[in-house]
Amino acid sequence: MSWEPGTYALLLSLFLSHGVASLRVPNSRQDLHPLLQKMAEEIIDGNYLNALLDLIQFQSAHTWTADLSHRVLAYLNARNAAFTAPSLQAAVENHLEQLLYQPQRLLEDLRGADAQQLRTAMKFLWEDKEHRLELGDVVIDLAEIRKQALQSPGVNRSLFLITLERCFQVLSSLECVEVLGKVLRGSSGSFLQPSVAERLPRDLREDAFRNLSAVFKDLYDKTSAHSQRALYSWMTGVLQASANATDDSVSWVSAENLWILGRYMVHLSLEEIMKISSQEIGLFISYDNATKQLDTVYDITPRLAQAFLERIGSSAFDMRNTSTIHRLGLLICFYGDLELLDAAMAQVLLHQMIKCSRLRGFQAGVQKLKADLLDIATENQTLNETLGSLSDAVVGLTHRQLESLSPEAVHGAISTLNQVSGWAKSQAIILSAKYLAHEKVLSWHSVSQMGVLLAGVGTQAFHSMDPGDLAQLLRSPGSLHLSELSPTQQQGILSKMTEAGGTAAGVVEIQGALFKEVSLFDLRREPGLNSTALKEKELRRSQALFLYELLSKSSRRPAELLSAGQLVKGVTCSHIDALSADSFLAHFQSFESSLSLLSPYQVNCLAWKYWEVSRSFMQPFLLAALPARYLAAVPASRCVPVLMSLGKIQLDSLVLDPHKKNLVLRKVQQCLNNSIADEYTVDIVGNLLCHLPAAVIQHGVSPRAWATALHGLRDCPDLSPEQKAAVRLRLLEQHGLPQDWTAETTKDLGPFLVLFSGDELSSVAMKFPDILQQTASKMARILPPKEFLWAVFESVRNGSERGPSPAPSPGCHGVEAPSSDDIVKLAEANACWAPRDLLCMEEGAFLRGVGLLGAVRGFGRPQLAALKEKAVQVWDMPSSWREHHIVSLGRIALALNESELEQLDLSSIDTVASLSQQSEWTPEQAKSILQGFLEDSGYRIQDLKSFHLVGLGAMLCAMNATEISLIKISEFRVVVARIGTLLCSTHVLAEFKRKAEVVFGDPTEWSSSVLQELGTIAAGLTKEELRVLDTDLMPYFQPSAIRCLPAEIFKVGPQFLRRGGA
Repeated sequence: MSWEPGTYALLLSLFLSHGVASLRVPNSRQDLHPLLQKMAEEIIDGNYLNALLDLIQFQSAHTWTADLSHRVLAYLNARNAAFTAPSLQAAVENHLEQLLYQPQRLLEDLRGADAQQLRTAMKFLWEDKEHRLELGDVVIDLAEIRKQALQSPGVNRSLFLITLERCFQVLSSLECVEVLGKVLRGSSGSFLQPSVAERLPRDLREDAFRNLSAVFKDLYDKTSAHSQRALYSWMTGVLQASANATDDSVSWVSAENLWILGRYMVHLSLEEIMKISSQEIGLFISYDNATKQLDTVYDITPRLAQAFLERIGSSAFDMRNTSTIHRLGLLICFYGDLELLDAAMAQVLLHQMIKCSRLRGFQAGVQKLKADLLDIATENQTLNETLGSLSDAVVGLTHRQLESLSPEAVHGAISTLNQVSGWAKSQAIILSAKYLAHEKVLSWHSVSQMGVLLAGVGTQAFHSMDPGDLAQLLRSPGSLHLSELSPTQQQGILSKMTEAGGTAAGVVEIQGALFKEVSLFDLRREPGLNSTALKEKELRRSQALFLYELLSKSSRRPAELLSAGQLVKGVTCSHIDALSADSFLAHFQSFESSLSLLSPYQVNCLAWKYWEVSRSFMQPFLLAALPARYLAAVPASRCVPVLMSLGKIQLDSLVLDPHKKNLVLRKVQQCLNNSIADEYTVDIVGNLLCHLPAAVIQHGVSPRAWATALHGLRDCPDLSPEQKAAVRLRLLEQHGLPQDWTAETTKDLGPFLVLFSGDELSSVAMKFPDILQQTASKMARILPPKEFLWAVFESVRNGSERGPSPAPSPGCHGVEAPSSDDIVKLAEANACWAPRDLLCMEEGAFLRGVGLLGAVRGFGRPQLAALKEKAVQVWDMPSSWREHHIVSLGRIALALNESELEQLDLSSIDTVASLSQQSEWTPEQAKSILQGFLEDSGYRIQDLKSFHLVGLGAMLCAMNATEISLIKISEFRVVVARIGTLLCSTHVLAEFKRKAEVVFGDPTEWSSSVLQELGTIAAGLTKEELRVLDTDLMPYFQPSAIRCLPAEIFKVGPQFLRRGGA
């Protein structure tokens, strides 16, 4: 949302536009209220913002009357300032536009405001009430203006700085803290640089200090480690001063001060914690809100947590009392006094430890503590007897332990098991089978009890359910868990509903993500859908294209369709072109708010339409969707609006062509003059920061702007190698070599640690192993460089307490094999183990870690082969493996050769679906899996159901033309979109294309929704078929389909290259 300067112009021009003819009123100075005289003088001096503040102040105590307009204009005329309403409006608009695009000027204006004007500005920001100016017939919504101002980063920054500089001089400290809170909560956190703490007042009233501390606590996660340390120092300085502590032996840390510190209590030193008196720590723990506070100390370290636990233990609180344990919050995750602990207390501790997943790191230690407590809790009872009282520690049970459970025990504990997060798919398979063994049949009642364990139910079981039970499931809260099912399981449910003669009402009841699996074929048979029913559903683009076209024929109100959730994905150029100019402008906000759902082609259509109907007021980011010359023609005077507009979008999703993107960025660099002068410029460029050339990052970002720019660069997902190198050089200039970094520097530079060499990271691994490991754990989306992983690997190995194996396997003497703790800590860095290390790991470590090891993306074939051999050692030959074994293997299964794959029991489509998730199978392996499923299940290809086709996934690419021809059209047509995601060979795609013709007709009859639905299958079109295809359909080829086309296809005509790929 933009801050419209024209709104402010109305404040000073519209109310003056009444009675312009009456310019000569005698005694105008005496007639006019002093505050309005002052406002007029500010207008004469060009201080329009100050004039606005005077007007707001006047209106707070007086009623506007019609004659005031005459008097103000007469006053201006008498002072030889012959404004007309239009000229005044133009002057005000220009000035206030400059404040928006150059917010530094806003800061200067407010610095020049007098005390009363500044007081008015601060109160305007501080007050939450609905504030309106009523000037005769003109009503100005100041509350909306305040809201928009606080959402503009540059304006927000100026307001923050002026509040720090001057607010405490003109308003009460309590009011100024309110203003600071409003401004900071609307910021990204980058405002809170360490230098800010130095400017905070140290003589605040107690209530104002508490309120400001609360603001900082709320923004803790947005604040850098350096800034956290600086704010902590400010808070403790105030607290120590108020405590009047003169004796170093007496702690200033009282119960009240601990409560005020909140999450900042984790910055207390070990010495300060140990000096807290037992009386004060006991008083703190007795507070009702102490538990809530301790539940939020996510970044506490084991040493500090144990120190707090020791001090609490020294108070009157019994550390083995249930009430005390309930008060410990996340400190419970580091509970260490297990000696002589009884089973009942172990169960209480385990119940409290369910919250430990929120900790930032140290999960290996948490899992070890849970395992120790689990042993104590089951010491004199069987696992069957205690299952329901073990909380989420049950996630740590191995397959063998879960298999040993009785169906009755699982059934009795289902209310606990169905809520536990963190189950692996293989564990859910075992537990759901146990539960259903007791229930005998999968009914609505049994499904409603399973919760997260629903993911372990087999697809065939879902398909065998009573249709009425399935319909009830779709209407129930349990339907939320359907989005967690695999596509194979979801298709099993949908196919059952279709077989049962599902009606339009049945399709409507399909909720959320599951609706995306409904086929285009089925939607085409259900004309009863309406826009209201679609609002909460996720849609594929092909579904949206079909539904928008369908519903637009019966609805004459574009707003109804554009506000129907993801239906906007289906808007085509023809729909946009059909809108009148007024209708388009009236509904553009709906398009803009759904920008992330629109394809580049749709945005291109919007841009052309806007250019046609109202180019003068066109949103600047749309220029990037037009040919590059349109953006290049923007004059320098309009650079800032262009940068602000482009900075709010994701450029990569708007401009796909690399050459055009370079032209857009060339314009950006021209506007910036290849430099980022200050933090305000960083605010303006927004997301464009991620696209700045390496030279600008290295030489063009000023030292003043660097801290704010670095805060933005942290969130850039795909920096180029050149950009990364430039960032690394700047970091070395700013912070020196990693060996000299502090803990705060290492935390703040977390995402950038991957830019440094192994030698540079070795010192970080030695000094701050926990920080390095926590940083690595946050990198799930990317595959870090090998050198970074080696640094993590060395930090874990150096910190592990390892002794010799009691009975090493032959050939494993002296080998440092991974332990269970190592596997948890290392995550992706497990890729650094040598094959021999993996082969020599103990059985228990393999059983507990196989799921994590199977998810490691960096393992090479020799390592996978070693892990497969370990699986054979532990589980025997592949012929004896069950579904949960195979599912838990993940990428390890890739090491199975064709002979071993033939030994697997592949009778379950869910087993095959887990294998098909891997994308690195050889054609020979894929063929073995396909044949294994057909043989073990007893199905012929012509017998395959739709959910079998989904489960086979990439294995379908191993079929030959004869086999593909045997697939039933009735099953194929409901999973076309899924098959259209496969990257098969051209001849296989051509066979699937032939089947698509049976479903959708001749290619010349295909619509945009059909082409989008087909995905890669469209790459099976011949050169001749492409030549006669309607060129208007080219944008609806999916990019994946274009990548699958053979090179000679691109000779069909230049229009394909120009317009292909929506």
